[in-house]
Amino acid sequence: MVVQQFFIPGIAHSSYLIGAEQTCAIVDPARDVGRYIDAASDLGLAITHILETHLHADFVSGHLDLAEATGARIYAPKAGACAFAHEPVAEGAQFSIGGIRMDVLDTPGHTPEGVTYVATDLSRGNEPFAIFPGDTLFVGDVGRPDLFPGRAQELAAHLHENLHTKILALPDHCMVFPAHGAGSLCGRSMGSMRFSTIGYERRYNTPLTIADREEFIHSLTEDMPPAPDHFARCSEINRQGPAQVSTLPVIRGMKPAEFRRHAEQDDTIVVSIRNYATFGGQHIPGSYHIDLAGNFSTFAGWVLPPDKDILLVTDSPAQAREAVTMLRRVGLDRTIGYLEGGTHAWVMAGYPTDHVHQLSPEETHAMILEGRATLVDVRTPEEYAEDHVEGAINIMAMDLRTRYTDLAPDQPVIMMCRTGHRSSLACSILKQKGFSEVYNAAGGITGYRAAGYS
Repeated sequence: MVVQQFFIPGIAHSSYLIGAEQTCAIVDPARDVGRYIDAASDLGLAITHILETHLHADFVSGHLDLAEATGARIYAPKAGACAFAHEPVAEGAQFSIGGIRMDVLDTPGHTPEGVTYVATDLSRGNEPFAIFPGDTLFVGDVGRPDLFPGRAQELAAHLHENLHTKILALPDHCMVFPAHGAGSLCGRSMGSMRFSTIGYERRYNTPLTIADREEFIHSLTEDMPPAPDHFARCSEINRQGPAQVSTLPVIRGMKPAEFRRHAEQDDTIVVSIRNYATFGGQHIPGSYHIDLAGNFSTFAGWVLPPDKDILLVTDSPAQAREAVTMLRRVGLDRTIGYLEGGTHAWVMAGYPTDHVHQLSPEETHAMILEGRATLVDVRTPEEYAEDHVEGAINIMAMDLRTRYTDLAPDQPVIMMCRTGHRSSLACSILKQKGFSEVYNAAGGITGYRAAGYS
């Protein structure tokens, strides 16, 4: 018997291979499915099952691509009413993967249709050794129930019941393999450990220690972190069945003239994925900036319109291909090209560029002290409440798409986040809205505090 975890940073997604004898299943696969095929091959196992715990809101699943590549059957929650060929499963369903018995529990709460797969290794005994709860239970947290408008109270109540009557009824030694870890927005405060046990979570998981139903509901429906835009569309993409990756556009390099012709179309956007200092030095006017070194997939899914073709400005063709994979994870499937030669080739062709001045901590402090600019802290309200520079106003970077009207476009503004990544995204949004004097606090509040400024 073997369990292998696959972790994707940024979206903090965990998927799994579980197998015995000559067969295996993949649980909650990502869209780039080659990793699973290679791992199964290395282990000498055939992928025969694909298990979906729920309709994921934060990423587009690879179930159809993996089924096409392997011939494996997809198992998905019956309550999800999925539109693709699959085996619908619900409470009481049971099937085998080699010598492993899988039992299904209905565990709605994070989503209306969620299930948990309970694994028992029959070669060793009749007690379950692991669960795959999807987003029902995390290490140190539980799935947020507030992603469906008007249903947060109802789903939180279901979550409380299912956790206490089903999940916590399992033996303490039973391992927990969740679909996410620290960094995911599918919960409030997940731990950095990527797996746990029922016994450990029973003792140390804060939401699980709240026995009172009403208190539990209140704790999960008030002051929750904001949910990215793509959360509202990925669930339906996964229910209908995503477009298979083999059918999507193949990105190609474009010379500056061709790139410019495409960029001028109303159905096309330009996204720079280079580091924020390089973007600040020179970029194509009107482009978005999402630093590939930051939480790229999440921020892209949050702010980029899904109905537009995407052109990339990158440091290399390899970086462009990496970005395409990360964009597809959040359902952005229309990346058609990248600028050959980058901005150097662009200016050599005589085309215009724009700039965002990057401020050192010392320069940032001087401008604040002299009252020469409005300081905008573009982090979450929770981060802002924990620590912020006195006088800073709090508008999340992603909210500036609409809340730019809270600021004066003809007045200097400094964008600040934790490190400089989100604030550069904020700068690019304000530039699109016609702001003329936009500054990025390089190093963010981390660098500002490290320089000794309070």
